[in-house]
Amino acid sequence: MEQPLLIYNTLSRQKELFRPITPGRVGMYVCGPTVYGDAHLGHARPAITFDLLFRYLQHLGYKVRYVRNITDVGHLEHDADEGEDKIAKKARLEQLEPMEVAQYYVNRFHEAMDALGCLPPSIEPHASGHIIEQQQLVQEIIDNGYAYESNGSIYFDVEKYDKDHKYGILSGRSLENIKDASRELAGVGEKKNQADFALWKAAQPEHIMRWPSAWSDGFPGWHCECTAMGRKYLGEHFDIHGGGLDLVFPHHECEIAQAVASQGSQMVHYWMHNNMITIDGKKMGKSYNNFITLPQFFAGDHERLERGYSPMTIRFFILQAHYRSTVDFSNEALQSAEKGLQRLIDGWKNLKRLQEGQKVKGQQPVEMKYVDDLRQSCYDAMNDDLASPMVISQLFDACRVINTVIDKKANITAEVAQALAEVFHTFAFDILGLKEDSGQSNKAREDAFGHVVDMILEQRQQAKADKNWALSDKIRDDLAAYGFEIKDTKDGVTWSLNK
Repeated sequence: MEQPLLIYNTLSRQKELFRPITPGRVGMYVCGPTVYGDAHLGHARPAITFDLLFRYLQHLGYKVRYVRNITDVGHLEHDADEGEDKIAKKARLEQLEPMEVAQYYVNRFHEAMDALGCLPPSIEPHASGHIIEQQQLVQEIIDNGYAYESNGSIYFDVEKYDKDHKYGILSGRSLENIKDASRELAGVGEKKNQADFALWKAAQPEHIMRWPSAWSDGFPGWHCECTAMGRKYLGEHFDIHGGGLDLVFPHHECEIAQAVASQGSQMVHYWMHNNMITIDGKKMGKSYNNFITLPQFFAGDHERLERGYSPMTIRFFILQAHYRSTVDFSNEALQSAEKGLQRLIDGWKNLKRLQEGQKVKGQQPVEMKYVDDLRQSCYDAMNDDLASPMVISQLFDACRVINTVIDKKANITAEVAQALAEVFHTFAFDILGLKEDSGQSNKAREDAFGHVVDMILEQRQQAKADKNWALSDKIRDDLAAYGFEIKDTKDGVTWSLNK
Protein backbone atom coordinates (compact mmCIF):
# COMPACT_ATOMS: atom_id res chain seq x y z
CA MET A 1 0.00 0.00 0.00
CA GLU A 2 3.05 2.24 -0.09
CA GLN A 3 2.52 2.55 -3.84
CA PRO A 4 1.15 6.05 -4.75
CA LEU A 5 -1.83 5.12 -6.93
CA LEU A 6 -3.29 7.81 -9.20
CA ILE A 7 -6.76 7.30 -10.67
CA TYR A 8 -8.77 9.55 -12.96
CA ASN A 9 -11.82 10.94 -11.20
CA THR A 10 -14.57 11.78 -13.68
CA LEU A 11 -16.05 14.20 -11.14
CA SER A 12 -12.92 16.39 -10.93
CA ARG A 13 -11.79 15.59 -14.50
CA GLN A 14 -8.24 14.91 -13.39
CA LYS A 15 -6.02 12.23 -11.94
CA GLU A 16 -6.07 12.15 -8.14
CA LEU A 17 -4.00 10.38 -5.54
CA PHE A 18 -6.08 7.51 -4.21
CA ARG A 19 -6.71 7.79 -0.49
CA PRO A 20 -9.33 5.39 0.88
CA ILE A 21 -11.80 6.63 3.48
CA THR A 22 -10.76 3.87 5.87
CA PRO A 23 -7.02 3.08 5.84
CA GLY A 24 -6.37 -0.40 4.47
CA ARG A 25 -9.93 -0.90 3.21
CA VAL A 26 -11.64 -0.05 -0.08
CA GLY A 27 -15.33 0.04 -0.92
CA MET A 28 -16.00 -0.28 -4.66
CA TYR A 29 -19.34 -0.40 -6.48
CA VAL A 30 -19.58 -1.21 -10.20
CA CYS A 31 -22.74 -1.16 -12.31
CA GLY A 32 -23.48 -4.67 -13.54
CA PRO A 33 -25.62 -5.98 -16.42
CA THR A 34 -29.33 -5.79 -17.12
CA VAL A 35 -29.95 -9.50 -17.59
CA TYR A 36 -32.27 -9.91 -20.56
CA GLY A 37 -29.70 -11.18 -23.09
CA ASP A 38 -26.17 -12.51 -23.40
CA ALA A 39 -23.32 -10.20 -22.46
CA HIS A 40 -21.49 -8.67 -25.41
CA LEU A 41 -18.03 -7.19 -25.92
CA GLY A 42 -19.20 -3.86 -24.50
CA HIS A 43 -20.09 -5.61 -21.23
CA ALA A 44 -16.69 -7.32 -21.16
CA ARG A 45 -14.84 -4.01 -21.01
CA PRO A 46 -16.11 -2.71 -17.63
CA ALA A 47 -15.92 -6.22 -16.21
CA ILE A 48 -12.24 -6.53 -17.19
CA THR A 49 -11.40 -2.91 -16.31
CA PHE A 50 -12.70 -3.15 -12.76
CA ASP A 51 -11.40 -6.69 -12.36
CA LEU A 52 -7.97 -5.19 -13.09
CA LEU A 53 -8.55 -2.52 -10.42
CA PHE A 54 -9.88 -5.12 -7.95
CA ARG A 55 -6.83 -7.33 -8.50
CA TYR A 56 -4.39 -4.44 -8.18
CA LEU A 57 -5.93 -3.03 -5.02
CA GLN A 58 -5.78 -6.48 -3.45
CA HIS A 59 -2.19 -6.87 -4.62
CA LEU A 60 -1.33 -3.60 -2.85
CA GLY A 61 -2.67 -5.12 0.35
CA TYR A 62 -6.09 -3.49 0.60
CA LYS A 63 -9.08 -5.42 1.87
CA VAL A 64 -11.58 -4.70 -0.89
CA ARG A 65 -15.35 -5.03 -0.77
CA TYR A 66 -16.33 -5.16 -4.43
CA VAL A 67 -20.07 -4.84 -5.07
CA ARG A 68 -21.45 -5.38 -8.58
CA ASN A 69 -25.22 -5.34 -9.04
CA ILE A 70 -27.58 -7.36 -11.21
CA THR A 71 -30.38 -5.28 -12.74
CA ASP A 72 -33.40 -7.56 -12.95
CA VAL A 73 -36.20 -4.99 -12.68
CA GLY A 74 -36.91 -1.33 -13.44
CA HIS A 75 -34.71 -0.82 -16.53
CA LEU A 76 -37.25 0.37 -19.09
CA GLU A 77 -36.79 0.47 -22.84
CA HIS A 78 -34.62 3.29 -24.20
CA ASP A 79 -33.58 4.18 -20.60
CA ALA A 80 -36.65 6.48 -20.41
CA ASP A 81 -39.53 6.53 -17.90
CA GLU A 82 -42.03 4.85 -20.20
CA GLY A 83 -42.25 1.59 -22.12
CA GLU A 84 -41.83 -2.00 -21.03
CA ASP A 85 -39.36 -3.34 -18.53
CA LYS A 86 -36.60 -4.95 -20.63
CA ILE A 87 -36.75 -8.24 -18.74
CA ALA A 88 -40.55 -8.33 -18.62
CA LYS A 89 -40.66 -7.77 -22.38
CA LYS A 90 -38.26 -10.67 -22.97
CA ALA A 91 -40.37 -12.85 -20.66
CA ARG A 92 -43.58 -11.96 -22.53
CA LEU A 93 -42.01 -12.73 -25.90
CA GLU A 94 -40.64 -16.09 -24.74
CA GLN A 95 -43.63 -16.94 -22.49
CA LEU A 96 -41.48 -17.28 -19.39
CA GLU A 97 -41.52 -15.88 -15.88
CA PRO A 98 -39.39 -12.68 -15.67
CA MET A 99 -37.19 -14.21 -12.98
CA GLU A 100 -36.70 -17.25 -15.21
CA VAL A 101 -35.31 -14.96 -17.90
CA ALA A 102 -33.16 -13.09 -15.36
CA GLN A 103 -31.72 -16.27 -13.81
CA TYR A 104 -30.90 -17.79 -17.19
CA TYR A 105 -28.92 -14.75 -18.30
CA VAL A 106 -27.29 -14.30 -14.88
CA ASN A 107 -25.95 -17.84 -15.24
CA ARG A 108 -24.75 -17.09 -18.77
CA PHE A 109 -23.13 -13.85 -17.59
CA HIS A 110 -21.24 -15.68 -14.84
CA GLU A 111 -20.00 -18.31 -17.32
CA ALA A 112 -18.69 -15.59 -19.64
CA MET A 113 -17.02 -13.64 -16.82
CA ASP A 114 -15.33 -16.78 -15.52
CA ALA A 115 -14.05 -17.56 -19.02
CA LEU A 116 -12.64 -14.00 -19.25
CA GLY A 117 -10.74 -14.54 -15.99
CA CYS A 118 -12.77 -12.01 -14.00
CA LEU A 119 -12.81 -12.65 -10.27
CA PRO A 120 -16.30 -12.76 -8.74
CA PRO A 121 -17.31 -9.66 -6.77
CA SER A 122 -17.53 -9.74 -2.98
CA ILE A 123 -21.30 -9.14 -3.15
CA GLU A 124 -23.63 -9.33 -6.15
CA PRO A 125 -27.01 -7.88 -5.08
CA HIS A 126 -30.11 -8.07 -7.28
CA ALA A 127 -32.37 -5.04 -7.68
CA SER A 128 -35.48 -7.20 -7.17
CA GLY A 129 -34.13 -8.33 -3.79
CA HIS A 130 -33.80 -4.75 -2.51
CA ILE A 131 -37.22 -3.23 -3.14
CA ILE A 132 -37.60 -2.18 0.53
CA GLU A 133 -34.26 -0.33 0.50
CA GLN A 134 -35.27 1.47 -2.69
CA GLN A 135 -38.65 2.44 -1.23
CA GLN A 136 -36.87 3.82 1.85
CA LEU A 137 -34.59 5.88 -0.40
CA VAL A 138 -37.60 7.29 -2.27
CA GLN A 139 -39.35 8.19 0.99
CA GLU A 140 -36.28 10.03 2.28
CA ILE A 141 -36.14 12.08 -0.93
CA ILE A 142 -39.86 12.89 -0.60
CA ASP A 143 -39.43 13.87 3.07
CA ASN A 144 -36.60 16.23 2.11
CA GLY A 145 -38.78 17.94 -0.48
CA TYR A 146 -37.05 16.77 -3.67
CA ALA A 147 -39.72 14.45 -5.09
CA TYR A 148 -43.44 14.53 -5.82
CA GLU A 149 -46.25 12.10 -6.60
CA SER A 150 -48.12 12.03 -9.90
CA ASN A 151 -50.76 9.38 -10.68
CA GLY A 152 -49.15 6.95 -8.22
CA SER A 153 -45.63 7.48 -9.61
CA ILE A 154 -42.88 9.38 -7.79
CA TYR A 155 -40.61 11.72 -9.73
CA PHE A 156 -37.41 13.48 -8.71
CA ASP A 157 -37.82 17.27 -8.83
CA VAL A 158 -34.67 18.18 -10.76
CA GLU A 159 -35.41 21.93 -10.92
CA LYS A 160 -35.82 22.26 -7.15
CA TYR A 161 -32.72 20.18 -6.52
CA ASP A 162 -30.72 22.28 -8.99
CA LYS A 163 -31.58 25.48 -7.10
CA ASP A 164 -30.31 24.07 -3.79
CA HIS A 165 -27.38 22.02 -5.02
CA LYS A 166 -26.41 21.60 -8.68
CA TYR A 167 -27.60 18.98 -11.10
CA GLY A 168 -25.10 17.99 -13.78
CA ILE A 169 -21.81 18.13 -11.86
CA LEU A 170 -20.62 14.75 -13.16
CA SER A 171 -21.55 15.15 -16.81
CA GLY A 172 -20.91 18.89 -16.97
CA ARG A 173 -24.39 19.53 -18.38
CA SER A 174 -26.55 22.49 -17.40
CA LEU A 175 -30.20 22.06 -16.45
CA GLU A 176 -31.26 23.99 -19.55
CA ASN A 177 -29.31 21.65 -21.82
CA ILE A 178 -30.84 18.67 -20.07
CA LYS A 179 -34.34 20.13 -20.51
CA ASP A 180 -33.74 20.65 -24.22
CA ALA A 181 -32.48 17.08 -24.62
CA SER A 182 -35.45 15.70 -22.68
CA ARG A 183 -38.30 17.37 -24.57
CA GLU A 184 -38.98 14.40 -26.83
CA LEU A 185 -39.11 11.81 -24.02
CA ALA A 186 -42.40 10.00 -23.52
CA GLY A 187 -44.15 10.38 -20.18
CA VAL A 188 -43.49 14.11 -19.80
CA GLY A 189 -47.25 14.67 -19.35
CA GLU A 190 -47.33 13.56 -15.72
CA LYS A 191 -44.05 15.26 -14.79
CA LYS A 192 -43.56 18.85 -13.66
CA ASN A 193 -40.45 19.12 -15.79
CA GLN A 194 -39.12 17.21 -18.79
CA ALA A 195 -35.83 16.50 -16.98
CA ASP A 196 -37.48 14.91 -13.91
CA PHE A 197 -36.81 11.19 -13.58
CA ALA A 198 -38.81 8.36 -12.05
CA LEU A 199 -38.03 7.11 -8.55
CA TRP A 200 -41.10 4.84 -8.44
CA LYS A 201 -43.41 3.91 -11.29
CA ALA A 202 -47.05 2.91 -10.90
CA ALA A 203 -47.50 -0.36 -12.77
CA GLN A 204 -49.96 -0.53 -15.61
CA PRO A 205 -52.40 -3.49 -15.45
CA GLU A 206 -50.35 -5.49 -17.96
CA HIS A 207 -47.05 -4.92 -16.12
CA ILE A 208 -45.90 -8.26 -14.67
CA MET A 209 -43.28 -7.12 -12.14
CA ARG A 210 -44.84 -5.06 -9.34
CA TRP A 211 -44.61 -4.55 -5.60
CA PRO A 212 -46.92 -2.82 -3.10
CA SER A 213 -45.92 0.61 -1.79
CA ALA A 214 -47.45 3.62 -0.03
CA TRP A 215 -47.88 5.27 -3.44
CA SER A 216 -49.04 2.46 -5.73
CA ASP A 217 -48.42 -1.09 -6.80
CA GLY A 218 -45.39 -0.55 -8.94
CA PHE A 219 -41.64 -0.87 -9.30
CA PRO A 220 -38.54 1.25 -8.61
CA GLY A 221 -36.90 3.53 -11.14
CA TRP A 222 -33.69 2.21 -12.66
CA HIS A 223 -31.46 4.84 -11.00
CA CYS A 224 -32.62 3.97 -7.46
CA GLU A 225 -31.13 0.51 -7.26
CA CYS A 226 -27.45 1.44 -7.28
CA THR A 227 -27.86 4.28 -4.78
CA ALA A 228 -29.83 2.06 -2.42
CA MET A 229 -27.63 -1.03 -2.72
CA GLY A 230 -24.38 0.91 -2.69
CA ARG A 231 -25.39 2.54 0.58
CA LYS A 232 -26.59 -0.74 2.09
CA TYR A 233 -23.36 -2.64 1.47
CA LEU A 234 -20.73 0.11 1.45
CA GLY A 235 -22.16 2.81 3.70
CA GLU A 236 -23.21 6.42 3.19
CA HIS A 237 -19.74 7.26 1.90
CA PHE A 238 -17.52 4.88 -0.06
CA ASP A 239 -14.42 5.09 -2.21
CA ILE A 240 -15.04 4.11 -5.84
CA HIS A 241 -18.03 3.87 -8.15
CA GLY A 242 -17.32 2.47 -11.60
CA GLY A 243 -19.07 1.78 -14.87
CA GLY A 244 -19.09 2.50 -18.58
CA LEU A 245 -18.78 6.05 -19.89
CA ASP A 246 -22.32 5.80 -21.24
CA LEU A 247 -23.60 5.67 -17.65
CA VAL A 248 -22.26 9.12 -16.69
CA PHE A 249 -25.55 10.60 -17.86
CA PRO A 250 -28.21 10.01 -16.88
CA HIS A 251 -27.61 7.06 -14.56
CA HIS A 252 -24.68 8.22 -12.44
CA GLU A 253 -25.78 11.85 -12.53
CA CYS A 254 -29.10 10.73 -11.08
CA GLU A 255 -27.34 8.61 -8.47
CA ILE A 256 -25.47 11.67 -7.21
CA ALA A 257 -28.68 13.69 -7.02
CA GLN A 258 -30.49 10.89 -5.16
CA ALA A 259 -27.70 10.56 -2.62
CA VAL A 260 -27.48 14.29 -1.92
CA ALA A 261 -31.28 14.65 -1.81
CA SER A 262 -31.67 11.75 0.63
CA GLN A 263 -28.68 12.13 2.97
CA GLY A 264 -27.38 15.63 2.28
CA SER A 265 -24.04 14.58 0.81
CA GLN A 266 -22.51 12.66 -2.06
CA MET A 267 -21.74 9.01 -1.38
CA VAL A 268 -18.83 8.49 -3.77
CA HIS A 269 -15.28 9.90 -3.61
CA TYR A 270 -13.91 8.63 -6.94
CA TRP A 271 -16.04 8.13 -10.05
CA MET A 272 -14.28 5.93 -12.63
CA HIS A 273 -15.52 5.22 -16.16
CA ASN A 274 -14.19 3.02 -18.93
CA ASN A 275 -14.61 4.14 -22.53
CA MET A 276 -16.60 2.36 -25.20
CA ILE A 277 -16.03 -0.55 -27.54
CA THR A 278 -17.03 0.58 -31.03
CA ILE A 279 -17.83 -1.09 -34.35
CA ASP A 280 -17.18 1.08 -37.39
CA GLY A 281 -16.80 4.03 -35.04
CA LYS A 282 -20.22 3.55 -33.40
CA LYS A 283 -20.79 2.38 -29.83
CA MET A 284 -21.47 -1.34 -29.56
CA GLY A 285 -24.79 -1.86 -27.82
CA LYS A 286 -28.09 -3.70 -27.91
CA SER A 287 -29.93 -0.45 -28.54
CA TYR A 288 -27.91 -0.03 -31.77
CA ASN A 289 -28.37 -3.66 -32.80
CA ASN A 290 -24.67 -3.87 -33.70
CA PHE A 291 -23.40 -6.03 -30.88
CA ILE A 292 -21.61 -9.38 -30.90
CA THR A 293 -22.21 -11.51 -27.83
CA LEU A 294 -19.35 -13.11 -25.93
CA PRO A 295 -20.52 -16.68 -26.71
CA GLN A 296 -20.51 -15.69 -30.40
CA PHE A 297 -16.95 -14.37 -30.06
CA PHE A 298 -15.79 -17.58 -28.40
CA ALA A 299 -17.44 -19.78 -31.08
CA GLY A 300 -16.88 -17.55 -34.11
CA ASP A 301 -20.64 -17.65 -34.70
CA HIS A 302 -21.33 -14.21 -36.22
CA GLU A 303 -21.18 -12.81 -39.73
CA ARG A 304 -18.66 -10.13 -38.67
CA LEU A 305 -16.25 -12.73 -37.26
CA GLU A 306 -13.75 -14.50 -39.48
CA ARG A 307 -13.40 -17.15 -36.76
CA GLY A 308 -13.67 -17.65 -33.01
CA TYR A 309 -11.42 -15.97 -30.44
CA SER A 310 -10.52 -17.34 -27.04
CA PRO A 311 -11.63 -15.54 -23.86
CA MET A 312 -8.00 -14.72 -23.06
CA THR A 313 -7.58 -13.15 -26.50
CA ILE A 314 -10.61 -10.95 -25.73
CA ARG A 315 -9.14 -10.02 -22.34
CA PHE A 316 -5.75 -9.20 -23.86
CA PHE A 317 -7.42 -7.19 -26.66
CA ILE A 318 -9.17 -5.02 -24.03
CA LEU A 319 -6.11 -4.64 -21.78
CA GLN A 320 -3.92 -3.58 -24.73
CA ALA A 321 -5.75 -0.25 -24.69
CA HIS A 322 -5.99 2.13 -21.74
CA TYR A 323 -9.40 1.79 -20.11
CA ARG A 324 -10.25 5.46 -20.82
CA SER A 325 -9.55 5.17 -24.56
CA THR A 326 -11.95 4.01 -27.25
CA VAL A 327 -11.35 0.55 -28.73
CA ASP A 328 -12.66 -0.26 -32.20
CA PHE A 329 -13.47 -3.85 -33.00
CA SER A 330 -11.95 -5.55 -36.02
CA ASN A 331 -10.84 -9.07 -36.85
CA GLU A 332 -7.37 -7.69 -37.60
CA ALA A 333 -7.12 -6.15 -34.12
CA LEU A 334 -8.24 -9.38 -32.46
CA GLN A 335 -5.78 -11.46 -34.47
CA SER A 336 -3.02 -9.05 -33.51
CA ALA A 337 -4.04 -9.43 -29.86
CA GLU A 338 -3.99 -13.20 -30.28
CA LYS A 339 -0.38 -13.03 -31.51
CA GLY A 340 0.59 -10.66 -28.71
CA LEU A 341 -0.90 -12.95 -26.08
CA GLN A 342 0.92 -15.93 -27.58
CA ARG A 343 4.17 -13.97 -27.48
CA LEU A 344 3.74 -13.42 -23.73
CA ILE A 345 2.81 -17.04 -23.08
CA ASP A 346 5.78 -18.27 -25.11
CA GLY A 347 8.02 -15.89 -23.15
CA TRP A 348 6.71 -17.32 -19.89
CA LYS A 349 7.26 -20.90 -21.05
CA ASN A 350 10.81 -20.06 -22.12
CA LEU A 351 11.45 -18.36 -18.78
CA LYS A 352 10.39 -21.50 -16.90
CA ARG A 353 13.06 -23.39 -18.88
CA LEU A 354 15.67 -21.00 -17.43
CA GLN A 355 14.87 -21.52 -13.75
CA GLU A 356 18.25 -23.18 -13.17
CA GLY A 357 20.10 -20.44 -15.02
CA GLN A 358 22.31 -20.55 -18.09
CA LYS A 359 26.00 -19.93 -18.59
CA VAL A 360 27.38 -19.35 -22.10
CA LYS A 361 31.04 -18.49 -22.39
CA GLY A 362 31.73 -14.93 -23.48
CA GLN A 363 28.15 -13.68 -23.13
CA GLN A 364 26.97 -10.82 -20.89
CA PRO A 365 24.68 -11.68 -17.95
CA VAL A 366 21.16 -10.40 -17.39
CA GLU A 367 21.63 -8.39 -14.19
CA MET A 368 19.33 -8.15 -11.19
CA LYS A 369 19.11 -4.41 -11.85
CA TYR A 370 17.18 -5.17 -15.04
CA VAL A 371 14.62 -7.15 -13.02
CA ASP A 372 14.36 -4.39 -10.39
CA ASP A 373 13.86 -1.77 -13.09
CA LEU A 374 11.26 -3.94 -14.82
CA ARG A 375 9.33 -4.38 -11.58
CA GLN A 376 9.36 -0.63 -10.89
CA SER A 377 8.35 0.23 -14.45
CA CYS A 378 5.35 -2.08 -14.17
CA TYR A 379 4.35 -0.53 -10.83
CA ASP A 380 4.79 2.96 -12.28
CA ALA A 381 2.45 2.05 -15.14
CA MET A 382 -0.21 0.56 -12.89
CA ASN A 383 0.01 3.49 -10.49
CA ASP A 384 -0.55 5.90 -13.37
CA ASP A 385 -4.30 5.28 -13.65
CA LEU A 386 -3.98 1.56 -14.48
CA ALA A 387 -1.88 1.98 -17.64
CA SER A 388 -2.16 -1.68 -18.67
CA PRO A 389 -0.73 -1.06 -22.19
CA MET A 390 2.53 0.11 -20.60
CA VAL A 391 2.65 -2.98 -18.38
CA ILE A 392 2.22 -5.16 -21.47
CA SER A 393 4.98 -3.21 -23.23
CA GLN A 394 7.33 -3.88 -20.32
CA LEU A 395 6.45 -7.58 -20.36
CA PHE A 396 7.15 -7.72 -24.10
CA ASP A 397 10.59 -6.28 -23.36
CA ALA A 398 11.09 -9.02 -20.78
CA CYS A 399 10.20 -11.56 -23.50
CA ARG A 400 12.90 -10.02 -25.70
CA VAL A 401 15.46 -10.45 -22.93
CA ILE A 402 14.31 -14.02 -22.26
CA ASN A 403 14.69 -14.87 -25.95
CA THR A 404 18.27 -13.55 -26.02
CA VAL A 405 19.08 -15.96 -23.20
CA ILE A 406 17.28 -18.85 -24.92
CA ASP A 407 19.26 -18.06 -28.08
CA LYS A 408 22.46 -18.22 -25.96
CA LYS A 409 23.25 -14.57 -26.60
CA ALA A 410 23.12 -13.73 -22.88
CA ASN A 411 23.63 -15.45 -19.54
CA ILE A 412 21.32 -15.60 -16.56
CA THR A 413 21.80 -16.94 -13.04
CA ALA A 414 19.17 -19.03 -11.30
CA GLU A 415 18.61 -16.20 -8.82
CA VAL A 416 17.95 -13.61 -11.54
CA ALA A 417 15.78 -16.05 -13.53
CA GLN A 418 13.63 -16.75 -10.47
CA ALA A 419 13.30 -13.03 -9.69
CA LEU A 420 12.31 -12.33 -13.30
CA ALA A 421 9.75 -15.15 -13.16
CA GLU A 422 8.25 -13.65 -10.00
CA VAL A 423 7.84 -10.22 -11.62
CA PHE A 424 6.48 -11.70 -14.86
CA HIS A 425 3.95 -13.90 -13.05
CA THR A 426 2.84 -11.10 -10.72
CA PHE A 427 2.00 -8.64 -13.47
CA ALA A 428 0.95 -10.94 -16.34
CA PHE A 429 -1.13 -13.43 -14.39
CA ASP A 430 -1.95 -12.06 -10.92
CA ILE A 431 -2.66 -8.43 -11.90
CA LEU A 432 -3.50 -8.45 -15.63
CA GLY A 433 -5.37 -11.70 -15.00
CA LEU A 434 -4.07 -13.52 -18.08
CA LYS A 435 -3.86 -17.30 -18.22
CA GLU A 436 -1.76 -19.73 -20.19
CA ASP A 437 -3.82 -20.10 -23.32
CA SER A 438 -3.07 -21.05 -26.89
CA GLY A 439 -4.74 -17.80 -27.95
CA GLN A 440 -7.33 -19.69 -30.00
CA SER A 441 -10.92 -20.59 -29.25
CA ASN A 442 -11.94 -24.24 -28.92
CA LYS A 443 -13.68 -24.01 -32.30
CA ALA A 444 -10.56 -22.55 -33.91
CA ARG A 445 -8.45 -25.36 -32.45
CA GLU A 446 -10.94 -27.93 -33.67
CA ASP A 447 -10.92 -26.39 -37.14
CA ALA A 448 -7.11 -26.42 -37.24
CA PHE A 449 -7.09 -30.04 -36.01
CA GLY A 450 -9.50 -31.04 -38.77
CA HIS A 451 -7.42 -29.30 -41.42
CA VAL A 452 -4.31 -31.24 -40.35
CA VAL A 453 -6.15 -34.57 -40.57
CA ASP A 454 -7.51 -33.62 -44.01
CA MET A 455 -3.97 -32.76 -45.18
CA ILE A 456 -2.73 -36.18 -44.06
CA LEU A 457 -5.61 -37.89 -45.85
CA GLU A 458 -4.81 -35.92 -49.01
CA GLN A 459 -1.30 -37.38 -48.82
CA ARG A 460 -2.86 -40.85 -48.52
CA GLN A 461 -5.06 -40.18 -51.55
CA GLN A 462 -1.98 -39.12 -53.51
CA ALA A 463 -0.18 -42.28 -52.41
CA LYS A 464 -3.12 -44.35 -53.67
CA ALA A 465 -3.12 -42.43 -56.95
CA ASP A 466 0.59 -43.24 -57.28
CA LYS A 467 -0.20 -46.88 -56.46
CA ASN A 468 2.00 -46.60 -53.39
CA TRP A 469 -0.14 -49.03 -51.44
CA ALA A 470 2.40 -49.47 -48.66
CA LEU A 471 2.42 -45.74 -47.81
CA SER A 472 -1.37 -45.54 -48.14
CA ASP A 473 -1.86 -48.44 -45.73
CA LYS A 474 0.74 -47.06 -43.32
CA ILE A 475 -1.04 -43.70 -43.10
CA ARG A 476 -4.35 -45.46 -42.50
CA ASP A 477 -2.88 -47.77 -39.85
CA ASP A 478 -1.00 -44.98 -38.08
CA LEU A 479 -4.16 -42.89 -37.87
CA ALA A 480 -6.07 -45.93 -36.60
CA ALA A 481 -3.46 -46.38 -33.87
CA TYR A 482 -4.36 -42.89 -32.62
CA GLY A 483 -8.08 -43.64 -32.61
CA PHE A 484 -9.06 -42.44 -36.09
CA GLU A 485 -11.52 -44.48 -38.13
CA ILE A 486 -10.91 -44.05 -41.86
CA LYS A 487 -13.55 -45.13 -44.40
CA ASP A 488 -13.15 -45.19 -48.16
CA THR A 489 -16.53 -44.64 -49.80
CA LYS A 490 -17.67 -44.11 -53.37
CA ASP A 491 -18.03 -40.40 -52.54
CA GLY A 492 -14.53 -40.15 -51.12
CA VAL A 493 -12.77 -40.74 -47.82
CA THR A 494 -14.36 -39.94 -44.44
CA TRP A 495 -12.87 -39.95 -40.96
CA SER A 496 -13.96 -39.84 -37.37
CA LEU A 497 -12.18 -39.87 -34.03
CA ASN A 498 -13.28 -42.63 -31.70
CA LYS A 499 -13.92 -41.26 -28.22
